[in-house]
Amino acid sequence: QVQLAESGGGLVQAGGSLRVSCAASGSFFKINDLGWHRQAPGKQRELVAVISSGGSINYADSVKGRFTISRDNAKNTVYLQMNSLKPEDTAVYFCNARGVVTMNGMYDYWGQGTQVTVAS
Repeated sequence: QVQLAESGGGLVQAGGSLRVSCAASGSFFKINDLGWHRQAPGKQRELVAVISSGGSINYADSVKGRFTISRDNAKNTVYLQMNSLKPEDTAVYFCNARGVVTMNGMYDYWGQGTQVTVAS
């Protein structure tokens, strides 16, 4: 079993910054992709950013130039630095581990989510 523990959400004023982190723990050999998704009230969950084990990165157009994703493979941790935050960034942010290689096969996992609220 693999667990994803998110931290770092909170309340910030528009234009401010936050960093959220997600640490993976449990029994696995490798995590291929680590990413962040978000879900605002009444909206579908959407991809924010994803980083592969080799460092390839993709961002949603809405966050390009403002958010930076990074990962520490030694710590099995992914970070999302969010700058120039806007009220429309308000959402629950979910960590996602995709292509987690375990003894029993390859699986995807989700964290429980952390609330990010941007006040105008």
